[in-house]
Amino acid sequence: MDDGITFRKFAAQDLDWLVESHATLYAREEGFDDSFGPLVADIARGFLVYHEIGKESGWIAEHDGHRLGCIFCVRADREGFAKLRLFLVLPEARGFGLGQRLLDTCMGFARGVGYEGMTLWTHKSHEAACALYAKNGWRCVADRPVHSFGCDLVEQTWEIVF
Repeated sequence: MDDGITFRKFAAQDLDWLVESHATLYAREEGFDDSFGPLVADIARGFLVYHEIGKESGWIAEHDGHRLGCIFCVRADREGFAKLRLFLVLPEARGFGLGQRLLDTCMGFARGVGYEGMTLWTHKSHEAACALYAKNGWRCVADRPVHSFGCDLVEQTWEIVF
């Protein structure tokens, strides 16, 4: 598909965009409070400083220099598993298959570097993302009600074994 969207590796100059995009979008669409942005910032900063080159990666999707989305693959606490993190597609880029392309990139990387499977943490309210995971063979293995980011949510853990 040649729609002009390119993927590149996440870099330090993407940090402010990544944090602001997550914080703004989740506040608007989910009602999250201002505790969410600092969590995203901690995750992204940690990645920049500590990620293991060759086993962990992050991607930014762009079109004409405009960032449209992102996704990360990092080592999970579970032996042999990677964790999908910071998956985001901006509203203006939705409905064109970008989420699937980002997910394919992340999962392909994880398989390619030898992970046996992947896990992720999300909320049940993220219906489009959850539908995408299910369509790609992921399964919800746990859920529980929580109060996070100023909201009552149902936290979910999903996984896939390759």
